[in-house]
Amino acid sequence: MTRGLLWLPLLAVFIGLAWAGWNEYQKLEAYRVWAEQFERAKYDIYSVLGQNGSTLTWGKPTRKAPVNLQTFSLKQIRRVRLWVDNQSVDLETPPQKSRKVALEFERSDDAEPIRIPFTDLSLAIQWGNHLQQNLRQLQAEPIDGN
Repeated sequence: MTRGLLWLPLLAVFIGLAWAGWNEYQKLEAYRVWAEQFERAKYDIYSVLGQNGSTLTWGKPTRKAPVNLQTFSLKQIRRVRLWVDNQSVDLETPPQKSRKVALEFERSDDAEPIRIPFTDLSLAIQWGNHLQQNLRQLQAEPIDGN
């Protein structure tokens, strides 16, 4: 009987891990369906991000579908910055370690900047470089109507 009682906490841990795995699988499946509409997309535990041309959509992943979705255009953005541990850092020379990572989008209309959290620094750098290149291309395009 004492051996059975010793195994009971292990069984509870196993059930908890199985539930956490199933929960994460459900989030990934919901993300996969959501991401099909985008040219480029990313998933992590903090946020989902999708890009179609100059339009970005981001939100928080859940088991059903991403929630708190926000959409904005790179045409409204002045600059893309990388934030690591609450400090702005250069995309070309990022730190080796980080605890808190985000991409910040500074708006042209001086509204509140948009910060999209990332768990992985290297993924944030890849997205930052890609979006910065897209932003440069948009800014170099001639303005229509002249």
